[in-house]
Amino acid sequence: MNVLIVNDDGITAEGIHQLVRCLRGGFPDAKLYVCAPDRQRTASGHGITVREAVLLKEWEFEGAQMAWSCSGTPADCVKAGIRMMGLAGDRPDLICSGINMGSNLGSDVLYSGTVSAALEGNICGIPSVAFSVCDHEATHFEAFDALVPSVCRKVLEENTTRWVLNVNVPDLPMEEIRGLRFTRLGERIYSEDFSVEHSEEGLVCHLYLGQELAQDDLPEDDDIRAYQEGCISITPIHRNLTKEDLVEPMSDWGICWK
Repeated sequence: MNVLIVNDDGITAEGIHQLVRCLRGGFPDAKLYVCAPDRQRTASGHGITVREAVLLKEWEFEGAQMAWSCSGTPADCVKAGIRMMGLAGDRPDLICSGINMGSNLGSDVLYSGTVSAALEGNICGIPSVAFSVCDHEATHFEAFDALVPSVCRKVLEENTTRWVLNVNVPDLPMEEIRGLRFTRLGERIYSEDFSVEHSEEGLVCHLYLGQELAQDDLPEDDDIRAYQEGCISITPIHRNLTKEDLVEPMSDWGICWK
């Protein structure tokens, strides 16, 4: 089995090293390849680099067959990683993105480089999964030891690109995690704020300071509720954003073009 591991936190981030460790433990005979950004690319979404070249550098990475840092986006890392694996005579059977430091819940998946990388894997015809731990300074990765191999085995068994699994794990000791839920995407709410700063060049800079807000009365199967209640959430998502039930009624809207 061949696995391509990517992320958006960068190739030196703790999470991606933990993910390789979990995959190596669960699949000792697998060939693991890593292609990750050469710097932090959080919230970079699904952008790709089209008007300039991306730079790939070979990287020493414990547990990986081969590894490269990439100057581009997480989605670039998927495209470049598939190509570099091809040059080595392999193609991914699975793409794993993460482990992201910080949650990817609800509407945040629209910004997430971690989730976008997994969706890019699907676009490229490869089953994919995204893993996140719900704290930017996480210290608890124990639940991933069994969870990563278990999730990956199911994704490989289904062998489909019709969906991606988005997995979020609380940053809690094993004994404090309250269970696992299969969920739907919720709606993230933030306190929208900016800090105004002045650079040495005299420029006025605006630093986004949005903070997530706790929510009450969420549905039982909401991924944000699962997080707030200390549970692991697994949400199936897909890249077709069409509002299917609106397509036919739109014919009665009377929109004209001439």
